[in-house]
Amino acid sequence: MTLPQLQEVAAGCGMPAFAAKQMAQWLYEKRVTTIDGMTNLSLKARRRLAESYCIGRTAPKAEARSADGTAKYLFDGAGGRDIEAVYIPDRERATLCVSSQAGCKMNCHFCMTGKQGFHGNLSANAIINQMLSIPESQSLTNIVFMGMGEPMDNLNAVLTAVDILTAPWGLAWSPKRITVSSIGKITELRTLLDTTKVHIAISIHSPFPSERAQLMPVERAYPITDVLELLRGYDFSHQRRLSMEYIVWKGLNDDLRHADALARLLRGLDSRVNLIRFHAIPGVELKSTSETAMTAFRDRLNELGITATIRASRGEDIMAACGMLAGKSRD
Repeated sequence: MTLPQLQEVAAGCGMPAFAAKQMAQWLYEKRVTTIDGMTNLSLKARRRLAESYCIGRTAPKAEARSADGTAKYLFDGAGGRDIEAVYIPDRERATLCVSSQAGCKMNCHFCMTGKQGFHGNLSANAIINQMLSIPESQSLTNIVFMGMGEPMDNLNAVLTAVDILTAPWGLAWSPKRITVSSIGKITELRTLLDTTKVHIAISIHSPFPSERAQLMPVERAYPITDVLELLRGYDFSHQRRLSMEYIVWKGLNDDLRHADALARLLRGLDSRVNLIRFHAIPGVELKSTSETAMTAFRDRLNELGITATIRASRGEDIMAACGMLAGKSRD
């Protein structure tokens, strides 16, 4: 809950107004797991709270841990389906990749989550619980909304989670520690841009509309050219960062013709390109490109003035693709 929601709870339970801030402190700073742990509330107040509310924290129901330190956690999701959160340690950084939906409506050809269909939106509680209930919770430095689901398809819950993460009464994080990824639902993306300062990542995967539409049916509803036109209206030169996510597939989008077209598409937009190796999933014929081709692609973009990097591949030995652990659990 946000502070205004906690104020409503306090009023409804006959508690003084300042009790809302006390509850927020217990929830987000001290991270209690039971209402009885809120010891500066009166016993009567705690009993009244417990009649109608619970803290809402649930531990992961399963985990898989990689040799490289990456850990994938399984949580109860929505519609009877589980969801995943992935912890990624990298020197001084500790990033958690969180889910926003159980399944996904976007049906991208290469995505394991999309193959599972859509089963429901996660509540803000279910999103925040992923951050607070993993063993490494206290060491997290960054959050990325790049797990299961399309964040812009569950915008209200995502905005509430971002509010809790960044508000002084919540976890008090800088928005620079948060990245939200999207396929580019334009109205919702505009709302996110206007109401937060989080970093933005856009899934692009091909500079050619017809090819992108085969990979991502959403291209027909939200053309990438329209998404980029929206983004050109915002400043990404200072506090906020914009990145383009580009999975590189062998023989499909990994040649210099694609690199040249991508550079033309992004020209004048202050962004960087993250080149991503594909983690194979069942029933999809796509294959990740070679290291040589990926390096040449990166170098060509850099030569053309587009900052590009190759993202390190993590956790492949623990079913790294989004949705694979949840799918296995369901099976």
